[in-house]
Amino acid sequence: MGTPRRALIALAALAALAMLLVASPASAQANPNAAGTGGIYTCTTDQGRRLTSDRPIAECRHKEQLLLNRDGSVRSVIPPTYTAEERAEREARERRAAELRAAQIDAVRRDRNLLARFPDEESHARAREQALTSVRLAIAATERRMKELEAERVPLLNEAEFYVGKQLPMKIKLLLDANDASRAAQRNAAATQAAELERVNKIYDVELERLRRLWEGAPPGSLGPIPAPEPAASRPRPARAASTASP
Repeated sequence: MGTPRRALIALAALAALAMLLVASPASAQANPNAAGTGGIYTCTTDQGRRLTSDRPIAECRHKEQLLLNRDGSVRSVIPPTYTAEERAEREARERRAAELRAAQIDAVRRDRNLLARFPDEESHARAREQALTSVRLAIAATERRMKELEAERVPLLNEAEFYVGKQLPMKIKLLLDANDASRAAQRNAAATQAAELERVNKIYDVELERLRRLWEGAPPGSLGPIPAPEPAASRPRPARAASTASP
């Protein structure tokens, strides 16, 4: 009776050992990052040193690491691990790089469009004149209207002279006030038109400077993004002129 029992115990022990041996490789495969799996971690630092360890290498946490088998074959690739701050900085760098790439692509496209539109300085000068024509026409119309308003004001002022020291008739007062308001509006329009004339000229000045370098052989996109022209200096809005006649 003793011998069969000892044999059963021995068989049970052998079975348990066999199960342990079978389970160990599966466990190591399921968790390749765990120490003691029999694998070798290796990486190259930023300084060019090659490191190896039986566990993940802290100096290379921001880089890929290889987990090798004992025979040198690659078992798996361990991706980088970043802190929250490192991830945010990495994402910011990627955004900046993407913005720079987009700006470069846009600069190439715009330079090519400029060269297609303006093969020489004469064509650019014609385009400038055409863009300025509408502004100059508006300025001329404003100047004409200002002269008309000045002419309309003269008889009103002459008539108001008869009422110096007296109550000015409501009709004359309203006509003078309307003339004052119209003249103020035309002065504002003239200031806006002058600023627009300056703005258009600045745009074409910037383009011409860039085009001259492109005509000389600079590759499209090599000059960086096209700078936006500075806005024309703001001009104060003229105050509404007060009627010179006494109410």
